[in-house]
Amino acid sequence: MNIWKIFLDLFHWKVDITAPRREKCVICVAPHTSNWDFILGLAAYGSLGRKANFLMKQFWFFFPLKYILRAFGGIPVPRSKKKGSLTEKVIELFNSHSYVNLAVTPEGTRSATEKWKTGFLYIAYGAKVPIQLGVIDYKRKEIIIREEYNPTGNVEEDMKAIRRYYSAFTDAGKYPSKFIV
Repeated sequence: MNIWKIFLDLFHWKVDITAPRREKCVICVAPHTSNWDFILGLAAYGSLGRKANFLMKQFWFFFPLKYILRAFGGIPVPRSKKKGSLTEKVIELFNSHSYVNLAVTPEGTRSATEKWKTGFLYIAYGAKVPIQLGVIDYKRKEIIIREEYNPTGNVEEDMKAIRRYYSAFTDAGKYPSKFIV
């Protein structure tokens, strides 16, 4: 038994990750209403012996925290827009590494927002990888990744399909009022 499984068992969380194990994929995680989402997602994936990558503001990659964040799969995101497209850099990362399971939150914030970010769709389509649909369900104390979606390149239609999937989980967030599908 690993430390992540012990942590989840201690707090009575279940893991239901039955989507195919991939060397490369984008993991779309919603709802995202709490900082605990990060810890729970990391624990769920770790409990299966997997490692997920995640994007985080470069601000947090200072000594000694940067070594811990990178060990957990962190990828620093510079604030400067001058250094090129983040989407292109992440696609490059997929193309140059044999293993990338990139977890992203489409809302891009823990606050209530109707506008979801589309970068994860462009990344998945550009890298030619599937999107696994993840849910951290506080109501049922379950972390779920059962479904996979292959982006078509039509961002508007892809987003509609993904939002339709998440519409079944409007009560799943730690703070459900902050999740807008």
